[in-house]
Amino acid sequence: MTGEDSLIARYFRPLATDPGAFDLTDDAAILKQKGDDIVVTTDAIVEGVHFLADDPPDTIARKALRVNLSDLAAKGTEPAGFVLTLALRETDDAWLTPFAHALGEDAARFQCPLLGGDTVATPGPLMISITAFGRVLPGRMIRRAGAEPGDRVVVSGTIGDAALGLEILKGRAAALASDAAARDMLVGRYRIPQPRMALAQAVRDHATAAMDVSDGLAGDLAKLCAASGVSAAIDAASVPLSDAARALLANGTASIESILSGGDDYEILCTLPENRFEAFAAAASLAGVAVRSIGTVIAGPAVPSFIDAQGREMALKSLSYSHF
Repeated sequence: MTGEDSLIARYFRPLATDPGAFDLTDDAAILKQKGDDIVVTTDAIVEGVHFLADDPPDTIARKALRVNLSDLAAKGTEPAGFVLTLALRETDDAWLTPFAHALGEDAARFQCPLLGGDTVATPGPLMISITAFGRVLPGRMIRRAGAEPGDRVVVSGTIGDAALGLEILKGRAAALASDAAARDMLVGRYRIPQPRMALAQAVRDHATAAMDVSDGLAGDLAKLCAASGVSAAIDAASVPLSDAARALLANGTASIESILSGGDDYEILCTLPENRFEAFAAAASLAGVAVRSIGTVIAGPAVPSFIDAQGREMALKSLSYSHF
C-alpha cells in the first residue's frame, strides 16, 4: 500500500461503519436513499484561522465535524454521513491517533458515519474539510429565507462564549486568570462546539427561517434577514449570556460588540410565528436546550437593530467575523 493507503487503513477505515462506505476501499460511497431530501453542507477549518496550532488534536477533530452538524441541526435535518478531506504537513501518530479516535467517537455519538474522503500533504497550515449529509422529509428543510414580520427571533444556548475563549487562549482576558472553572468553560466553548442536534425536530416543526450562529449573532442575523427580505429589532439585554461572559462584560474586559459579533457560537438562530413560540420552547425544554426570545422580525430592508436598556439603537462597528 502507498503511504496514503496505509494512513487511511490505520486511522480512518475503523470509522467507516456504514456499508455504503465499502471500508474506504473504493473511490466513492453509496448513501442509501430513503425517500427523503438529502441536505448537503460543507465547512473547512484551518490552523491559525479556526483553531490554534497547539490545540489538542481531539478537540480539532470534534470541531471539524460539529461545525457541520450545527448546520444540519439548523436546517432541521438528521445526520446521514460525512466525507473528510485532511491536509497534513506530516503523518504523526501522536497527532493522528487522538484525532481519529475523537472523530470516531463523535461520528458514533451523532450517528453520522464516515463515508470517504481524501488525504493530502501540504507545506502550509493544517486543514480539515468536512462535507456532511443530512436527511429530511421532502420540502421540510428550513432555509434562511422565510422569516415574516411579526415573527419572534430566538436563539439557543448562550452567545459570545467562544469568542471570549479565543481571547483567553491568546492571553487577552487576564481578568479570568484566577477563575479556572470560567476560563475552562469559555475555552471549551471555543474548542468544542455543541451542535444543537436535539433541536432539529423542533426547528423543522415550528421555525419559519433558521441558521446556525457561526460568524457572530449580529452578522448572521443580518444574513437571515437579507435572505428573507425583512429586518429585525433585537433587545440586546435579552441576548442570553453565560455568567462568565456577564462578569467579563461588567468589569470591562469584554465589550457587548465583541459578544454580539464574535464567531464560533454554533447556536441556532431561528424565527418563529408568535403562536409557535411556546410549543418550540416546550420542545426545547424537553430536549434539554435553553432557548431565548430576543426580538421581533419587522418589515423593511434595514440591517437589524440592537436596542440597549435605555431604548437606544447600538452602533456596532463590526457585525461579524470575516474571513477576508
